[in-house]
Amino acid sequence: MSPVVRVRQLTKWYGPRRAVADVSFAVEPGEIIGLLGPNGSGKSTIFRILTGYLAPSSGTVGVAGFDVVRDAFAVRREVGYVPEDAPLYEHMRVVEFLRFMAQIKGLRGRAIGRAVDAAAARLDLDRVMNLTAGKLSRGFRQRVSIAQALLTEPKVLILDEPTSGLDPHQVIAVRDLIRSLAGHQSVLLASHVLSEIEKIASRVMILLDGTLLTADARATTSTDVRLRARITGSESEVRTSLAAISGVRAVSVEQVAAAERHYLIDAEPGDRVRGEITRTLVAKGLELTELVEVRADLEQRFLDLTRRRSGKAAA
Repeated sequence: MSPVVRVRQLTKWYGPRRAVADVSFAVEPGEIIGLLGPNGSGKSTIFRILTGYLAPSSGTVGVAGFDVVRDAFAVRREVGYVPEDAPLYEHMRVVEFLRFMAQIKGLRGRAIGRAVDAAAARLDLDRVMNLTAGKLSRGFRQRVSIAQALLTEPKVLILDEPTSGLDPHQVIAVRDLIRSLAGHQSVLLASHVLSEIEKIASRVMILLDGTLLTADARATTSTDVRLRARITGSESEVRTSLAAISGVRAVSVEQVAAAERHYLIDAEPGDRVRGEITRTLVAKGLELTELVEVRADLEQRFLDLTRRRSGKAAA
């Protein structure tokens, strides 16, 4: 099956400033993809190009088989877009707003009512359909914004900071809603909140200063592994002993509890290094009570990638 979104060597300049630099990625049908990066990293620029609001300076962008430059109107029919702080018409009732948006999107006659009813049911909006947008809570405003994006059953749904400004209950509701879309639409959502991306997305892309550091942060692995060791004894002796072992890259102290310390050891993968660590510490009379591999979480991988990028830029 062909990707529903394909981006190749996308670059966007705003005058002398390059906002997006040579970005390439693909999105498969039904995937939920998180685009993670700090404010100003280029997330919203990429989304505006995908939706046809901006033209790329160079590179190609395809959505559902259409080019965003040559086939801009066709792309807009295949994409539902919810920008950050999506504006609603405050004086309009929700049902009026959704019918109005359905007409703008090209629906006519009975198709308008069917689309509005389906979106309202999907987003649990029945109790607020006759309220004006100005009377809605932040959570329901976000639901209405997503509902209008789904009116034409687009193949791709783009959400820019969908949980920004929501209270914890509203965040959970929107998160569950996005998960429910998996398999029906391909969803791209941007956020600078690692925990939200990690709970929603099946794949996470990391963007920094307009550069895509990885198209799958969860699959990003080093050739080394990280081990956690609980060792009792002199810290200087522990460090000296570990540093002498072939395959140990780095040693740091994670936690101190009386005479016992928790160390993080970056080392070559495999049983040889682990066995050597155990034998060396026992031979030195140092008490080893735990030696386990630590799986890097999204936060650690984000920090590793951004630090590596910063180090290359400094060099």
